[in-house]
Amino acid sequence: MKEKLYTIPLNDAVNVQDECPFCFIERKLEQDMLDFVLGSSSSYMESDIREQTDKAGFCREHTKKMFDYGNTLGNSLILKTHYQKLRKEMHEQFASYTPGKTSLLGRLRRSTGDGDNNPIQSWTESKDCSCYICRGVQDTFDRYIETFFYLYRNDPAFKEKINTGKGFCLHHFGILCGSADRYLNDKEREVFYPAMFELMEKNFERIEEDITWLIDKFDYRNKDADWKNSKDALQRGMQKLRGGYPADPVHKAK
Repeated sequence: MKEKLYTIPLNDAVNVQDECPFCFIERKLEQDMLDFVLGSSSSYMESDIREQTDKAGFCREHTKKMFDYGNTLGNSLILKTHYQKLRKEMHEQFASYTPGKTSLLGRLRRSTGDGDNNPIQSWTESKDCSCYICRGVQDTFDRYIETFFYLYRNDPAFKEKINTGKGFCLHHFGILCGSADRYLNDKEREVFYPAMFELMEKNFERIEEDITWLIDKFDYRNKDADWKNSKDALQRGMQKLRGGYPADPVHKAK
């Protein structure tokens, strides 16, 4: 099947033969977003972008990655106007809050976690899960999921590479299964799920064997034995469970 512009990144990710092509895609999207937000394009100087970052903010993980990326001035400018918007919201939240009396039943429900959240807590939690970078990555990632099923249904070579590849991390495999119910019909799902289940079990067994041999290499009796595929088994094993790249260096400004 002839490649199209929107299928190239996914084909590239599969051809790398990584532990999870969606981890590869997600990392590239995240790095592109960091480059966009803080890189040489100076998007943080554009009023429409700053309006979006002021509103969405950044999650804890991406705040750390922005600091590690560098660009003190860019980060500071973004923080300045975000703080201005946040302080306005904070004032409104505080002004509208009145601590009321709580009944004994209400206190018991809150102690067991069954009660309604404090409104200030709810507001702060909404800030924890709002992130300009997360949203940008997710919007594009969703389109790659759709592209995956387009290729899986229409490109026999792509389907073969998936079915004989290294599978997916557990995190992205769950997303894939949920999306299969949306993009595949009943007959296609009857073939897709058994193939994916076999693929995942086989590759989790492979990872387990690599980790086991990595452990065995610490035995003095195996010090001269071949490492086989175990030298990077720890980071690959972590990736297979939760996604991402534990051994990656920090992504910095170029």
